[in-house]
Amino acid sequence: MTEFPHVHILDADQFSRQDIEIVLEKTKTIEALSKEDRVWGLLRGKVLASLFFESSTRTRLSFETAMNRLGGRVITTVGFQFSSISKGETLYDTMKMIEAYADIAVIRHPEEGSSRIAAAAISIPVINAGDGIGQHPTQALLDLYTIHKEKGGLDGLKIAFIGDLKFGRTIHSLIKLLRHYNVEIVLISPVDLALPESYRKALQKNKTKFEETEDIKALWDCDVAYITRIQEERFVDRSEYEKLKNSYTINRAFVQASRKQTMIMHPLPRVNELSTDVDDLPNAAYFRMAKYGVHVRMALLCLCLKTEIG
Repeated sequence: MTEFPHVHILDADQFSRQDIEIVLEKTKTIEALSKEDRVWGLLRGKVLASLFFESSTRTRLSFETAMNRLGGRVITTVGFQFSSISKGETLYDTMKMIEAYADIAVIRHPEEGSSRIAAAAISIPVINAGDGIGQHPTQALLDLYTIHKEKGGLDGLKIAFIGDLKFGRTIHSLIKLLRHYNVEIVLISPVDLALPESYRKALQKNKTKFEETEDIKALWDCDVAYITRIQEERFVDRSEYEKLKNSYTINRAFVQASRKQTMIMHPLPRVNELSTDVDDLPNAAYFRMAKYGVHVRMALLCLCLKTEIG
């Protein structure tokens, strides 16, 4: 297989279909090796700097679990208040210090483009774990792996995105990866939370078939439904959030009314948009996504550090 060409993982735009296939194949290998307890030690002696300046549970713990299972070590900072950025230090200077301590860095930051600033500052690999309303490429890769694993492939699928399409960085990144596949996309959202024009133009340029609607019932004709919460923290006007927060509520009866065995995905956390009575349905994949996410991030850490897998 062709060598993985990337040092940093910053944006879903950087991936070709061949790059994605490498990640999927290496993740599959990691998953198989994990079942045989053969992954520990692959990154022995390596140090991961886990830099989460914006709140996170799943992504942070997923990366740290991935590094620990590979036999590496983790140093971490969580929140601005526990870093020298709170004293006025620039992100550039912070990253120059991190370069002296770690072999690879994962960063989440509330400002779009921050991961590029971090990567430009240092020579060690940098992985974007979410930058504001911009990109979340590793979430998109685990989403893609989930669909591929559970549906047996990607080409030919009809995929719905539901909820906050305006601020949803997980959706933005996944749509950019899906442009490499023969899929049909259904965009379901309130008008005020529609997909930004730049992403719509990208779909048009790539000749990806898509439709936009406010009707949640459109997901009944889809193979996959990717649901997201309305993100309170992204709204400047609280009244706008209150108006939109309960736009969609999906429960067990609604899912079972689907004309297909629609796979239900959600990057989590959830609020009111997805009922807990969906959780035990066989087509509810969102908790399995957490496990897949560890395997994907194990593969990415090894690929960025040019470590042979398998």
